[in-house]
Amino acid sequence: MTENAAQQIHDASIALLADPGIRIEHDEIVALLLANGAQAGNDANVVRIDRRMIAEAIERCPRTVTLADRRSGAPAGSPNDATFWSCPGMSLYHRGEHRPFTTDDMAAAARLLDRLDNVGVVFGLAMHDVPPAARDVVGLQIMAANCTKHIRVLCFSPAGARALLEMKGVVSDQPWFSVGFTAHGPLRWTNLALEIYRCTAGAGIPATINGEPMAGVSGPVTLAGSAAVGNAEILAGIVINQLLEPGRPCIYNLGLAHTFDMKTAVAVTGAPENVLLADLSGVMGRFYKLPSCSWVSTEAMSADAQAGLEKMFAFSNHWASGVDHIWGVGQLESEISFSPAQAVIDNEMIEYIRRFRRGVDVNAETLALDVTREVGIAGSFLESDHTLDNFRSELFMPEVLFRQKRAAWDAASRPTLENTATDRADELMAAPAETNLDDHQLKTLADIADRAVKAC
Repeated sequence: MTENAAQQIHDASIALLADPGIRIEHDEIVALLLANGAQAGNDANVVRIDRRMIAEAIERCPRTVTLADRRSGAPAGSPNDATFWSCPGMSLYHRGEHRPFTTDDMAAAARLLDRLDNVGVVFGLAMHDVPPAARDVVGLQIMAANCTKHIRVLCFSPAGARALLEMKGVVSDQPWFSVGFTAHGPLRWTNLALEIYRCTAGAGIPATINGEPMAGVSGPVTLAGSAAVGNAEILAGIVINQLLEPGRPCIYNLGLAHTFDMKTAVAVTGAPENVLLADLSGVMGRFYKLPSCSWVSTEAMSADAQAGLEKMFAFSNHWASGVDHIWGVGQLESEISFSPAQAVIDNEMIEYIRRFRRGVDVNAETLALDVTREVGIAGSFLESDHTLDNFRSELFMPEVLFRQKRAAWDAASRPTLENTATDRADELMAAPAETNLDDHQLKTLADIADRAVKAC
C-alpha cells in the first residue's frame, strides 16, 4: 500500500459519503449532524457528510489513545509496539467440549488472560446465563474482579452503557475500560450503535470505531471497494463521536472486514484477504494519524494445525503492517468461540514473533571476540560466563512448545501442543484472582451489576 493508494481509498470514501450518503438511524444524531454542516440525503435518516466535516473531526481526535490498566494506570502494551487483545465470542471450546459461555467461564478467562504476558487488553464475552441487556454490566464487573488489565467491554444496551459510566467512577478516573461498536452496512449506523456512543460520551472513554464490510455481500467483492465502504463508515463514526465529545479518543478499525466464501457461504476471517484488509487498517490509520486496530482469527474449530497456520501468519503480518492494536488471543471458529488452550498458544506465538522482530544486535558484547579467543579453537562456550549472562535475553524460551527427545515425548504419552496448552491454561485459571480493588469497590460494582440484571 502506497500513500497514493491510501489517498484513493480516502477520496472514494468521501465520494460515497457525499453520494449516496450514509444512513444514521438516530433522530437526535441526525439533527446534530445537520446542525453542524451535513446535508439531508434522498431517504429518511440519510445524511451527506462533506470533506470539511471529516477533516475537522479527524483533527479533533487525539493522536494516541491510552488504554490504562488498573494496577499502574500505565498504557497497555509498550510504546511504539503493538498491543494484543483477547477476543469477543459466545461459546467456550475446552478439552474437546463446545458449549455456551457462562459467568464462571468469564471469571476464569479473565484470570487466565491477566497472567499471559503478551495480552494487554481483556475482551468481554457474551455470557448465556445473564440476560442479554445486562451482559455488558455483569461482564465488566466480573472482569474487574478477576484481572487488572485494560478491559474492552462488550456493549448490549443504552441502559447498560449508562451503568458502565457509573462503574467507571467507582474504580478510577483513568481510562481503565473502553467501548466500541460496528457499522452494520453498507453505509449504515444502527440506532443501538449510535446510542451506545451517545450514552458513553463525555467521560473520556476510548471508543473503537469499527467498519466491518464483507467483501461480496455488504461491500464490493474487490478488497479496495470494500475498504472504501468500510472506511466511509468509520469516518462517519468518527465525525459523530467528535460531535458528541470533542477530543474523544478514537481507534480506527477497518481490520474487522470479512470476505465471503462463495462455495460454503461462510463469512471468512482467517484468509489471506483478511490479512490484507488488516494491512489496509494500519495504512489508513497512519494516513489519518490515528491508532489502528485489526483482528486475528481462524475458521478452525480447535487448536489445530489450521489455527496455527492462519493465526501465526496473521499475527506476524498484522504486526509487520504497523497495526497498533491486534485482537484475537484465544479466538477460534470465526470469532464465535474462545479457547483457553488457544489463548496460551497465541501468547507463545506472539512471544515467538516478538523475538524474531527484535532481530540481531551487533556490538562488541554480542560479537564476543574476547570470549571466543578465551574459549579457543575446539573449545566449549557452555561454561562461559558470557553464555550465562546472555542466554536468557538472546534466546527464545518457549513455555508450551515441545523441545525434547522422542523418548521424553513417548514417556509423556505423546502430548499434542493443544494438550500441553490446555493443562497450562487450567493451571493459570485455577490460581486465585488478582485485583487492586478494595472490598467496597468490589461490592459497589456487584450492586450495579445486580441492578442491571433485575431491570431486565
